[in-house]
Amino acid sequence: MELANPIKAKLRAGERVLGCFVPIPSPEIVEICALAGFDFVLLDAEHGPISPESAYPMILAAEARGVPTIARIGQLDRQVILKFLDIGIAGVMNPQVTTAEAAEEAIAATRYAPRGNRGMAGGRMFDYGLGEPAADLAPQLNERVLTLIQCEHIDAVANLDAILRTPDLDVLFVGPNDLAQSMGYPGQPSHPEVTALVDQQVIPLAKQHGVALGTVAPDGPAALTAFERGFDLVGGNAPGLLASAARTMVKTAHQ
Repeated sequence: MELANPIKAKLRAGERVLGCFVPIPSPEIVEICALAGFDFVLLDAEHGPISPESAYPMILAAEARGVPTIARIGQLDRQVILKFLDIGIAGVMNPQVTTAEAAEEAIAATRYAPRGNRGMAGGRMFDYGLGEPAADLAPQLNERVLTLIQCEHIDAVANLDAILRTPDLDVLFVGPNDLAQSMGYPGQPSHPEVTALVDQQVIPLAKQHGVALGTVAPDGPAALTAFERGFDLVGGNAPGLLASAARTMVKTAHQ
């Protein structure tokens, strides 16, 4: 198994990173995303039915096609996070984090001691005991995991300076849909007040702390706009991309 994390390497080199959310438990969709050229695939276990059991073949499919996987895990539960890490996830995204304490809890769950409290067992990440000694692998696995904390509530913005000071935080991921909802604009992620808040407060503060920024985009032009605004990592959505392409084909064919 490749322990280097190409997403981390690209972000540290100042490169743009483009991925795709997959909320459907389908290794085939993961392979298609990888073959299309995305830098990573994000298994959305918050809004979809993906479990550690269904994630495992998706991770294997991604590895076979040479791309890393991230999991968005809805529960801030170290045991749930552990299950995804132990089957090979290269990054963990935690949604709805509004305090520095929650950010620390999330990141500590991804690290072995002394940095964190991730449980250790001789499973897949240790080649089932047939590879390097655990003492040598543990530091490499700590370095491998990309940590992403979602800023998607107005309460998080109030605590953002403290959140961004959390050690080992790699990416602050802005979720515009829930952020807009928390500001009183449900279904309006592009509302001027939401955009202004992100551009004037969130992006500058993350840059000040040297933390990479992520967000979502429905299509290529929106992804390019996000990069131009200052985001470093952008994620599309597989069902949305499929729906858009399908609608375009149907409309074009019926002209």
